[in-house]
Amino acid sequence: MKAHRAPVGNPMAKNISIRVLVENTAEEEGTLAEHGWAVWVCAGDHRVLLDAGQGVADVLLRNAIRQNVPLATADAIVLSHGHHDHTGALAQALPLMSRPAIFAHPAALAPKYAKRRGTSAREAGIPAAALRAIEEHAGQIVETTSPTEICPGVHVTGPVPRLTTFEKTNRRFFLDENLTRPDPLHDDQALYVDSKAGTVVVLGCAHAGVVNTLIYIRELTSGRPLHAVLGGLHLGSASQDCIVQTIDALRDLGVQRFCVGHCTGIVAQTALWAAFPGKCMPCHVGARLTVEQ
Repeated sequence: MKAHRAPVGNPMAKNISIRVLVENTAEEEGTLAEHGWAVWVCAGDHRVLLDAGQGVADVLLRNAIRQNVPLATADAIVLSHGHHDHTGALAQALPLMSRPAIFAHPAALAPKYAKRRGTSAREAGIPAAALRAIEEHAGQIVETTSPTEICPGVHVTGPVPRLTTFEKTNRRFFLDENLTRPDPLHDDQALYVDSKAGTVVVLGCAHAGVVNTLIYIRELTSGRPLHAVLGGLHLGSASQDCIVQTIDALRDLGVQRFCVGHCTGIVAQTALWAAFPGKCMPCHVGARLTVEQ
């Protein structure tokens, strides 16, 4: 199913609650960590799962039970992009759900590869079991080739324009096993929710660049202030110069709150906490952001 461009000026979502279900770290008793990312978004009466983690040892399912998150009630699933650490657990989660719609760019479903240390390749796309679950248990696949409304007040960007010169959007991802065709990662997208306090942005890995993504969301929301940014910034292997320029741009964009982790990298996280005192919150399994309307 083709997506339609999200109109500007849609009603704001009611009270917003965002909870981290999968992340590289776990601090709350009884929760589990894995290299991956998944977030549960409640906007009024609507429930959206963004990404699903790898699916190692049923981490998503176990953390959802521990945090009393009713995965089976998801109205929709958003795939921020098609990498295995964001999609693997769909194999376990989708059979429990009532055929939710899946919002994804078509490129997310294509084979993907990553370069190992040295020259060999490894599969990095959606695992075969997760693809089968999508085919068998998804209500429909909504192709997010442009900004798309998920439910009232909740949108996904679709492909993000690449404007900055300092954000390196692909260093080691490819479309073929021979590593000859770099993956442009057109499937990278972010979810955003409008609130009275401003726009709340939930990233996957920001492969398109966090600054590019936020500039685009500001454009889509007619310049609304950016209240909060959650997710991965993909700065783990970024140069110091890139990190500095990213922080300068985030300051110019006026972001008020940060909850970043997963692929952000410890150097970048430390720099963000130093640059934005009082505006950063820890990002781990169980972290929660609530915005009352």
